[in-house]
Amino acid sequence: MSFRDLRNFTEMMRALGFPRLISMENFRTPNFTLVAEILIWLVKRYEPHMDIPTDVDSESDRIFFIKAVAQFMATKAHIKLNTKRLYQADGYAVKELLKITSVLYSAMKTKQMALDDQVEEENNKFKFDLSSRISDLKTARQLASEVTSKGASLYDLLGKEVELREMRTAALARPLEINETEKVLRAAIKEVLQSVEKTKDMLNNVVSDENSLDAKIEKKKQELERNRKRLQTLQSVRPAFMDEYEKIEEDLQKQYDTYVEKFKNLCFLESQLDEYHRLEQERFEEAENTLRMMQHKLREEEQDLMRSSLKDEDSDMDVPEDEGSDSDIEESRPCKPRPTRNSIMAGRGARFIGTMQGGDSDEVSETSFLLFTLC
Repeated sequence: MSFRDLRNFTEMMRALGFPRLISMENFRTPNFTLVAEILIWLVKRYEPHMDIPTDVDSESDRIFFIKAVAQFMATKAHIKLNTKRLYQADGYAVKELLKITSVLYSAMKTKQMALDDQVEEENNKFKFDLSSRISDLKTARQLASEVTSKGASLYDLLGKEVELREMRTAALARPLEINETEKVLRAAIKEVLQSVEKTKDMLNNVVSDENSLDAKIEKKKQELERNRKRLQTLQSVRPAFMDEYEKIEEDLQKQYDTYVEKFKNLCFLESQLDEYHRLEQERFEEAENTLRMMQHKLREEEQDLMRSSLKDEDSDMDVPEDEGSDSDIEESRPCKPRPTRNSIMAGRGARFIGTMQGGDSDEVSETSFLLFTLC
């Protein structure tokens, strides 16, 4: 199905007077109801008294309906329809429907053109009769005026007939002069001969012009034939540099393929390098964030240890003397780790962060190991 066929079908159906508006989107999907309605309308338009079953609910009814329409069009209109495409009821069915609509549309256009020609002929006939009558009226008026004027001039001439009769009789009685008559006839013959000579000269000129044109045409034909033969010769001869040209062209194609391959590899390597730099940047940022968090956590732990040591010292100062001596209390108290500053030892660009005392928890050791590794 093409867009042009669908557009022509919708325009023809609109011109034929189909009561329903057909859109170009109706045949994007199978629509058997619309196709059946169009077929029934077209058959009724072609043969109003034709009886076709309109039941298309079941599959067998639809098959019987399509066969009946195809048989009717084949026998009555001599139009061969593809029943399979009609049963599909999609864009392919439009091509089959277009066969029927084109026949009806052409018949309608022919009838309309005949009516228009008949109306135009009648209008022209009416106009012609009216104008002829007007011209006849004008002619009658002119002839009436001429009859009047001719009658008046005839009356005047008849009044002069007496004098003219005498003059006519005198002219006929006078003898003719042969020399003068011969002179006039010779002059007339000479004029006629001159006109004949001029005509002959013109004919001779026409013949000479025709001969010159024929000669020019023949010359151009010969030149054209020579040029055609020369062109065929040039086309058949292979240039001397053609082999070298083809070889250079092949080398150029190979170089271009190599260039394309290297360019693709370069683009791939650049993308891989950019990806590697991006991953390194992300890893570096992640390490910095982890180090910052560890430092913050170590500061908080150090502050907590300092606070706890201060609280212990305050509690020792508040103990009464009668409960025991300070030495006894100190001996009985377990040894607590004292907070110290993080020792940093630089060597070969590496930093070691930790305390001189062993930690009780694994968290401090893991933190020191992470800091050492990240630094």
